[in-house]
Amino acid sequence: MPALAPVPASAATDASPLDRAEDPLHRLILESLDDDQAVELVSIPLAGKTSIADHMVVASGRSSRQVASMATKLVEKIKALTGRSPRVEGMPIADWVLLDAGDVIVHLFRPEVRSFYNLERMWAFGDAPRPGEGGGVA
Repeated sequence: MPALAPVPASAATDASPLDRAEDPLHRLILESLDDDQAVELVSIPLAGKTSIADHMVVASGRSSRQVASMATKLVEKIKALTGRSPRVEGMPIADWVLLDAGDVIVHLFRPEVRSFYNLERMWAFGDAPRPGEGGGVA
Protein backbone atom coordinates (compact mmCIF):
# COMPACT_ATOMS: atom_id res chain seq x y z
CA MET A 1 0.00 0.00 0.00
CA PRO A 2 1.43 3.42 -0.91
CA ALA A 3 2.21 5.99 1.77
CA LEU A 4 -0.92 7.99 2.50
CA ALA A 5 0.28 11.50 3.08
CA PRO A 6 2.62 13.93 4.62
CA VAL A 7 1.74 14.21 8.28
CA PRO A 8 1.91 17.58 10.03
CA ALA A 9 5.21 17.91 11.88
CA SER A 10 3.42 18.22 15.21
CA ALA A 11 2.03 14.71 14.77
CA ALA A 12 4.89 13.17 12.81
CA THR A 13 5.85 9.57 13.47
CA ASP A 14 7.14 6.76 11.30
CA ALA A 15 3.58 5.47 10.85
CA SER A 16 1.13 6.71 8.22
CA PRO A 17 -2.29 8.05 9.30
CA LEU A 18 -3.84 4.70 8.34
CA ASP A 19 -1.37 2.82 10.52
CA ARG A 20 -2.40 4.94 13.52
CA ALA A 21 -6.17 4.71 12.91
CA GLU A 22 -7.72 2.63 15.69
CA ASP A 23 -11.34 3.76 15.39
CA PRO A 24 -13.26 1.71 12.75
CA LEU A 25 -14.91 4.82 11.24
CA HIS A 26 -11.63 6.70 11.01
CA ARG A 27 -9.93 3.65 9.45
CA LEU A 28 -12.77 3.17 6.93
CA ILE A 29 -12.50 6.80 5.80
CA LEU A 30 -8.71 6.68 5.41
CA GLU A 31 -8.84 3.35 3.54
CA SER A 32 -11.57 4.59 1.20
CA LEU A 33 -9.68 7.78 0.36
CA ASP A 34 -6.46 5.83 -0.15
CA ASP A 35 -8.27 3.41 -2.48
CA ASP A 36 -9.68 6.37 -4.43
CA GLN A 37 -6.17 7.84 -4.83
CA ALA A 38 -6.78 10.95 -2.75
CA VAL A 39 -3.88 13.38 -2.87
CA GLU A 40 -2.09 14.69 0.25
CA LEU A 41 -4.23 12.77 2.73
CA VAL A 42 -3.79 14.18 6.24
CA SER A 43 -5.46 13.11 9.48
CA ILE A 44 -5.46 15.62 12.32
CA PRO A 45 -6.30 14.45 15.85
CA LEU A 46 -8.78 16.85 17.44
CA ALA A 47 -9.11 15.29 20.89
CA GLY A 48 -8.34 17.99 23.42
CA LYS A 49 -8.59 20.76 20.80
CA THR A 50 -12.36 20.74 20.27
CA SER A 51 -15.45 18.74 21.10
CA ILE A 52 -16.81 18.70 17.53
CA ALA A 53 -14.99 15.48 16.54
CA ASP A 54 -12.11 13.18 17.39
CA HIS A 55 -10.41 13.44 13.97
CA MET A 56 -10.35 15.72 10.96
CA VAL A 57 -9.36 14.20 7.65
CA VAL A 58 -8.26 16.51 4.84
CA ALA A 59 -7.58 15.30 1.30
CA SER A 60 -7.53 16.55 -2.25
CA GLY A 61 -8.86 15.22 -5.51
CA ARG A 62 -7.42 16.18 -8.86
CA SER A 63 -10.75 17.53 -10.12
CA SER A 64 -14.27 18.33 -8.97
CA ARG A 65 -15.38 15.03 -10.49
CA GLN A 66 -12.89 13.06 -8.36
CA VAL A 67 -13.83 15.02 -5.22
CA ALA A 68 -17.53 14.27 -5.82
CA SER A 69 -16.81 10.60 -6.50
CA MET A 70 -14.74 10.20 -3.31
CA ALA A 71 -17.48 11.91 -1.29
CA THR A 72 -20.25 9.75 -2.78
CA LYS A 73 -18.33 6.55 -2.01
CA LEU A 74 -17.60 7.73 1.52
CA VAL A 75 -21.28 8.46 2.18
CA GLU A 76 -22.21 4.92 1.09
CA LYS A 77 -19.45 3.26 3.14
CA ILE A 78 -20.15 5.33 6.26
CA LYS A 79 -23.85 4.52 6.04
CA ALA A 80 -23.06 0.80 5.66
CA LEU A 81 -20.79 0.90 8.74
CA THR A 82 -22.81 3.13 11.05
CA GLY A 83 -26.37 2.80 9.77
CA ARG A 84 -26.67 6.57 9.23
CA SER A 85 -25.65 8.91 6.48
CA PRO A 86 -23.16 11.66 7.24
CA ARG A 87 -24.20 15.26 6.70
CA VAL A 88 -22.77 16.54 3.44
CA GLU A 89 -22.15 20.09 2.22
CA GLY A 90 -20.75 21.26 -1.11
CA MET A 91 -21.62 18.38 -3.43
CA PRO A 92 -23.21 20.36 -6.29
CA ILE A 93 -19.96 22.18 -7.10
CA ALA A 94 -17.51 19.77 -5.40
CA ASP A 95 -14.66 22.28 -5.02
CA TRP A 96 -14.84 21.65 -1.26
CA VAL A 97 -17.02 18.89 0.14
CA LEU A 98 -17.53 18.57 3.88
CA LEU A 99 -18.73 15.30 5.40
CA ASP A 100 -19.73 15.26 9.05
CA ALA A 101 -19.64 11.64 10.15
CA GLY A 102 -19.87 12.43 13.85
CA ASP A 103 -16.51 11.47 15.34
CA VAL A 104 -14.72 12.19 12.05
CA ILE A 105 -15.03 15.34 9.94
CA VAL A 106 -13.83 15.00 6.33
CA HIS A 107 -12.82 17.88 4.06
CA LEU A 108 -12.30 17.01 0.39
CA PHE A 109 -10.88 19.75 -1.83
CA ARG A 110 -9.66 20.57 -5.27
CA PRO A 111 -5.98 21.50 -4.76
CA GLU A 112 -6.43 25.24 -5.45
CA VAL A 113 -9.27 25.54 -2.96
CA ARG A 114 -7.38 23.57 -0.32
CA SER A 115 -4.36 25.80 -0.71
CA PHE A 116 -6.51 28.92 -0.31
CA TYR A 117 -8.23 27.81 2.93
CA ASN A 118 -5.23 25.95 4.44
CA LEU A 119 -7.25 24.14 7.14
CA GLU A 120 -4.31 22.01 8.22
CA ARG A 121 -2.44 25.04 9.46
CA MET A 122 -5.40 26.34 11.43
CA TRP A 123 -6.10 23.03 13.19
CA ALA A 124 -2.69 21.42 13.44
CA PHE A 125 -0.52 24.45 14.08
CA GLY A 126 -2.78 27.25 15.25
CA ASP A 127 -1.18 30.66 14.84
CA ALA A 128 2.38 29.39 15.17
CA PRO A 129 4.42 29.13 11.96
CA ARG A 130 5.10 25.64 10.65
CA PRO A 131 8.64 24.39 11.06
CA GLY A 132 10.75 25.87 8.28
CA GLU A 133 8.36 28.75 7.59
CA GLY A 134 10.32 31.21 9.66
CA GLY A 135 8.09 33.70 11.36
CA GLY A 136 8.93 36.08 14.09
CA VAL A 137 8.04 39.58 15.09
CA ALA A 138 7.53 42.04 12.24
